[in-house]
Amino acid sequence: MRGMRMLTALACLLISCLEALAMVGGAKPAPDAIGRSIVVIVGSHGNSCTGVALARDLVLTAAHCVLPGADYKIVEFDAARRPLLRDIASIRAHPTFDPKKHRAGADVALLKLAAPLARVAPAALGSAGSALAPGDAFLVAGSGVAINGDGKSGGTARAAALVATGKPGTLQIRLFDPATKGESAGLGACNGDSGAPVFRIAPNPVIIGVVSWSTGPGNSAGCGGLTGVTPLTLYLEWIRGTAKILGNQL
Repeated sequence: MRGMRMLTALACLLISCLEALAMVGGAKPAPDAIGRSIVVIVGSHGNSCTGVALARDLVLTAAHCVLPGADYKIVEFDAARRPLLRDIASIRAHPTFDPKKHRAGADVALLKLAAPLARVAPAALGSAGSALAPGDAFLVAGSGVAINGDGKSGGTARAAALVATGKPGTLQIRLFDPATKGESAGLGACNGDSGAPVFRIAPNPVIIGVVSWSTGPGNSAGCGGLTGVTPLTLYLEWIRGTAKILGNQL
């Protein structure tokens, strides 16, 4: 009962922040085609994450967002923009996920809903084997906070154009705001953006990863520096196979 009250309180909090920014650095609203694929995940321990619909009843997110020991719900908004809690029938985290190593591991999970969502527009997965290079541009869309530590500043899908830095690989991609390069505060993921989809836009938007962690400027604690991404290259076969078991063909 206490967990349900917490979930309800988190959902109700979203009523007051529908017009707030999400992602730090003044990110703009996500394009409609992408924004309609974004969902909010709330947990009975008070956590909030982002997910992306792969089907009307299947959501992709980060595995560390749905750890065992808590109850989780999807928040869907009705036509009047009132938040409604939707039940999750099954949670499947990648079998090799290790919560202690989620920065460079299989930080991916699928959520099977008890009933299809009414107002989502599912997004497409990217293909395996697409090469990534420093300077490549991506769009990250999340529903997290705009001000670090201020939960009321989250809840709306916003998007940030970020670029890859370092040596993008199959275990981890690091993104930063090209205007600040992670050296001063800029665009980036923050609390509530974990699990957010990372899109390669051209020629059509496809998901190539999910947000796993973030830093402040200069690798400090916080947000607005680096956005850490778990690429899906190594996990696409598991995602599609697990989706099929759950009744979805991707």
